[in-house]
Amino acid sequence: MKNYVFLLFPLFTLGQQIELLPNPDIKIIEAEASCGICMFDMQGKSCELAVRFKGDSYYVERAGIDDFGDAHAEEGFCNAIRSAEIQGEVIDNRFVLTYFKLKEEKE
Repeated sequence: MKNYVFLLFPLFTLGQQIELLPNPDIKIIEAEASCGICMFDMQGKSCELAVRFKGDSYYVERAGIDDFGDAHAEEGFCNAIRSAEIQGEVIDNRFVLTYFKLKEEKE
């Protein structure tokens, strides 16, 4: 009898949209989202998702730079600054997301 191994988790999740739901009791922040190094001139060792609002930029927790598509694509976070709606709080100079939604780009 042959033995089969079944994978319980997918190996690749590129482009997967994360689902963080808004809290109706907390104000939604209008922010810019992009690569901290490539577009916001932040210090770091590799490309990482960051948000900018009220003149300050923060790397984020709970979402990765490729969670919303290829960061190095033409409209990816390493090549474009996108508008987003976010909720969360700044902890240790990082923005811990509780909600993140990219706004539709106007053509």
